[in-house]
Amino acid sequence: VQLQAYGGGLVQAGGSLRLSCAASGRTFSSYAMGWFRQTPGKERMFVAAIDRGGGSTYYADSVKGRFTISRDSAKNTVYLQMNSLKPEDTAVYYCAADVVPMGGSDFREYDYWGQGTQVTVSS
Repeated sequence: VQLQAYGGGLVQAGGSLRLSCAASGRTFSSYAMGWFRQTPGKERMFVAAIDRGGGSTYYADSVKGRFTISRDSAKNTVYLQMNSLKPEDTAVYYCAADVVPMGGSDFREYDYWGQGTQVTVSS
């Protein structure tokens, strides 16, 4: 599967952005999906994951209550709605796919990656 992430940008603290990740192919429903983020010199960090069917989600503590992951199988797309953004949310955000029912928080588990989209939150 090929993944294309988009929707990043510059936003003020307290604002919102919605990231999208479009998947190619007809097997989108076979993959659990995840979002990760990375800042220079640091390891890729888990943000959120959603299971194959879209019924179960899992969030990092740092984004719980502010971010929402969802998926639309008809559009082969996974979303990350980000509200109440903080400067510390600034990073390159990546979407990823894992051939398991539900994705985990370790980036090493994921099989496919999108190219990343920059999110910058100004104070």
